[in-house]
Amino acid sequence: MAEGMHSGTLLADRVAVVTGGGGGIGAATARLFAQHGAQVVIADIDAELAERTADEIGGSALAVVADVRDADQVGALARTVLDRHGRVDVLVNNVGHWLRHPGDFVDTDPQLWDELYRVNLHHVFLVTHAFLPAMIDQHAGAIVNVSSVEGLRGYPEDPVYAAFKAAVIHFTRSLAVQVGRKGVRVNAIGPDVTESLQVPYSQWLSAEEQTQWPQWVPVGRMGLPEDQARVILFLASDLSAFVTGHTIPTDGGTGAAGGWFRSSRRGDRDWTNRPIAP
Repeated sequence: MAEGMHSGTLLADRVAVVTGGGGGIGAATARLFAQHGAQVVIADIDAELAERTADEIGGSALAVVADVRDADQVGALARTVLDRHGRVDVLVNNVGHWLRHPGDFVDTDPQLWDELYRVNLHHVFLVTHAFLPAMIDQHAGAIVNVSSVEGLRGYPEDPVYAAFKAAVIHFTRSLAVQVGRKGVRVNAIGPDVTESLQVPYSQWLSAEEQTQWPQWVPVGRMGLPEDQARVILFLASDLSAFVTGHTIPTDGGTGAAGGWFRSSRRGDRDWTNRPIAP
C-alpha cells in the first residue's frame, strides 16, 4: 500500500497509542496513522524523540513521556489518553530491544533475563492490561504487537530474547481468542532485517556489505520502518476486520528462505543472518 493511498480514511477519527513511537518503526507508524486520520498518542521514554515526532505530525498528535516497563507510568499514560480522548481504538505495543550481545546462554545471568523480560514481554502485558478495558467497554479495538522473526524461528544468538518474542506471539494468539467476541482484535508482526534505532544497518554495514542485500533478502533490499508501518496500519484498520490472532512475518522473505548461519568472519560472534560467502 502506498503511503498516500486512502489518505485520511483508514483510521479516520480513531485514537491510536503507539509505544516507542518516538523513532524507528514506532515513529513511522505514528506518522502513517496520522496520515490516515488517526489522533495519535506517542508514548516514549525519550522525551526529545517523542516531542520531535509529535511536532512533525502536528495537529492533535500528543507526546507522552513514559517508561512502559513501569506499572505506575503505564497507568498514568492510560489515564492521560482516556481523560483527553475518552476512548482508545488502536494500541501498538512497539517497544522491544535485544539490549546487548550476551554470548552463550550458559554465560548469561538472571539479571539479563529479567531486563529482557521487562523490555520485550512484561510491558506488553502492562500496556495491554491498561487499555483493554476501554476497548471492551466500547466493543471495538485493535491491538498490534511488534514481536520479531526471532520469535518464529530458532535464534542461536540469544535463546532468552527469542523466548520472550515467541511469548508475545502466543500471547497475541491466545488473547485474540479470548476477546474476539468482545469486539477486540489482536495481531502481531515479526520484523527482520529492518533499519531501526536498535539495528541501524545503514551505519553498521560496510560499503561491500551493503551490496549483499540481494543475496541476504529475497525481496532484494533492507527493510525500512515504513515497510513495517504499512502492515501495522493494515492490522489496525478495518481492512483486516476478519483477521485476529495472527503474526505476519514482515521479513522480506528471510523466514521463508532460511535463517541463521555459522560464521568464521565475525570475531566476536559465532552466527550471522547476513552471510557473505554462504
